[in-house]
Amino acid sequence: MHVSRHALIFSLLGLASAGLLGGALLGHPLAGLCLGLLVWCFKQIRQFNRLTEWLQREDGSEPPEASGAWGDLFDELSRMQKRGRSREQYLRGIISRFQQSSAALNDAIVIIDNQHNLEWWNRSADRLLGLKATSDRGKPLMNLLRDPRFVRYFRKGHYQEPLDLPSPVNSALLLQYQITKFGEGDRLLVARDITRLMRLEQTRQDFVANASHELRTPLTVIRGYLETFLDQELPRPLQRGLEQMQQQARRMEGLVTDLLLLSRLEASQHISDEHPILIQDLIRQMHEDAEALAAGRGHRFELQVDEEYDLLGQASELQSAFSNLLFNAVRYTPDNGLITLRWWVDPQGGHFAVSDDGIGIEPMHIPRLTERFYRIDESRSSASGGTGLGLAIVKHVLVRHDAHLSIDSTPGKGSTFTCHFPPDMVVPIRGGD
Repeated sequence: MHVSRHALIFSLLGLASAGLLGGALLGHPLAGLCLGLLVWCFKQIRQFNRLTEWLQREDGSEPPEASGAWGDLFDELSRMQKRGRSREQYLRGIISRFQQSSAALNDAIVIIDNQHNLEWWNRSADRLLGLKATSDRGKPLMNLLRDPRFVRYFRKGHYQEPLDLPSPVNSALLLQYQITKFGEGDRLLVARDITRLMRLEQTRQDFVANASHELRTPLTVIRGYLETFLDQELPRPLQRGLEQMQQQARRMEGLVTDLLLLSRLEASQHISDEHPILIQDLIRQMHEDAEALAAGRGHRFELQVDEEYDLLGQASELQSAFSNLLFNAVRYTPDNGLITLRWWVDPQGGHFAVSDDGIGIEPMHIPRLTERFYRIDESRSSASGGTGLGLAIVKHVLVRHDAHLSIDSTPGKGSTFTCHFPPDMVVPIRGGD
């Protein structure tokens, strides 16, 4: 527009000079100058009005024809208009392709604004979640998906783990919800139909449970005969062999027990009911059991227990999870080591931790510790009598209590396993007032 500015100046100077010259010839130079300036102003106002009328039409028509500076301006506006149309067409194409591709997905995709209102969703969301484009747009998500477990999951704001729930419109379908934050507090909700996967998983769980259950009877018979034989006077080589068989039979019984427990935990992601579990008494009982397990090894135990708060949940499941953490610390901490048990409450919720000053764990192993049968050192784990399922049981117990496990370990310095429970699972002890 550099040329246009000069053209306007030349136009102004030209009309002013013509008016001044004409006025001078007639003996009134000042009047001629004013007349030239008025003519120039009238021309600019006329062109400005033409521009305003064109802008107000908004019908996509071409800008008006003009010469000089205004012609340059209209030409530039015409080019901008064409670029805008091209850009708009390009963006419309992208939106159309996005809508077509999202409509082809079998997963429900829902965009939720920072006020928790429904902003957009694809066609599968209509089928899986029962959303209606004609009436639900702009409504709060909680008014449409009212399952208390989903409401708790949505409000907690931490979505590392997905949530599995039946579809609100078809209880025969099992959906897996995953939420991702983006933008200024907006959320993207993806709901996937995992009914077939869960049926396959259920088949696997049933097989493991049935096989484990069927193994109990022959193991009981084998152990019974072994105990009978070991009560008799036997040659030393035969006795040593029978003792090893008895040790392995006990280990197999522990494995079967853990497999049955893990299958039961996997059958549901949520506990059916929750009660105060008297966590202080539970920790003291586990402490006594751990001292018995560590007899003769010189382990020292330290308890740091908050006496003012209790934990809601299933006592048997939490005892199993906490005991696994504590007994692992006893097994893998060298003699004369220190093991600390802590229970404390803060604004983030309740926390139970088991710390030791043992050999520690390499960082590369930590992400896989809760996998079934994962072992850092096969020979060391076999010698300790572990089944390889302890931390998998801990993980599933915590998931059922809306909690999670964190592991902090330094090789050569020790490890800390911490169970983190949400605030709504912690209650004050009324009897302690």
